[in-house]
Amino acid sequence: MTMNSKPTVLVTRRLPQAVEQRLQRDYDARLNTHDEVYSSDQLLELASGATAIIPCHTERLNADVIARLPASVRAICSFSVGYDHIDLAAAKKRGILVTNTPDVLSNATAEIAILLMLGAARRAHEGARTLRSNTWADWSAIGQLGIEVTGKRLGIIGMGRVGLVMAQRARGFDMEIHYYNRHRLSPDLEAGAVFHEDLRDLLPQSQFLSIHCPATPQTHHLLNAERIALLPDDAVVVNTARGAVVDDDALIAALTSGKLFAAGLDVFNGEPNIDPRYRELDNTFLLPHIGSATRETRDAMGFRALDNLDAIMAGHEPGDRLA
Repeated sequence: MTMNSKPTVLVTRRLPQAVEQRLQRDYDARLNTHDEVYSSDQLLELASGATAIIPCHTERLNADVIARLPASVRAICSFSVGYDHIDLAAAKKRGILVTNTPDVLSNATAEIAILLMLGAARRAHEGARTLRSNTWADWSAIGQLGIEVTGKRLGIIGMGRVGLVMAQRARGFDMEIHYYNRHRLSPDLEAGAVFHEDLRDLLPQSQFLSIHCPATPQTHHLLNAERIALLPDDAVVVNTARGAVVDDDALIAALTSGKLFAAGLDVFNGEPNIDPRYRELDNTFLLPHIGSATRETRDAMGFRALDNLDAIMAGHEPGDRLA
């Protein structure tokens, strides 16, 4: 690299226009103009000579891929909050810095959690289908009865950035907030929420359950059959975190049996190839992983990733370092 040349950055997916413009201004950016999902071999080939990679959650940077990355790669600045798609230990072993983009998508993701909660509780999927299929008959006093959200108990798993915003929004529905977290929050952040040190104590209180914890080996299939059994009958489950936190077999069984009233899901195991049984259930309200999909948030995520990259290239400590 000559004195005046720009560092080469591989960008694995199409990013918002303003983000790509900044990339092209400051770096030799290898952009994905067709927005295709690269295979591991394609990614490794395109990373040749690159100083950094900006991936999304769609790229699986596991230990094998990271071990095969070109020696030129110094940083992986992920366009995401979640980092379960990156093997941090493998990156650390290679001396590759890894960052994510926290904070900036908390409002957007909490909005989707509220949407899922309301949509699942009020059977929005079924109602919309009758209109689109022109099968809406007449009004009925007993037709399409849902569950009221107002005044109910909301259990939150993971009272981090998104969980806190979710709790704040839910208070607008006069919901009673309960939460499970690795550490109890300070009284000002709790704002009256009830802390449960043991997840098994939270679940029986959760008429609505919203999941906001990261996907880690410790949280894999956190919501399994045993824990679902602890929820009240007719509970509603919402997941905007990661699909891996939920055991699909257990959740589908509970939705089918009537143990759970409904589920609102934005994230899934094996995305985009979700378990097809979810599509067959009327009591699921499903969205295609759009928790952060607002114009404002996606721009902010890109700028946050670039702020981290700029810091690394300048020899400074990035603000959102993971490894």
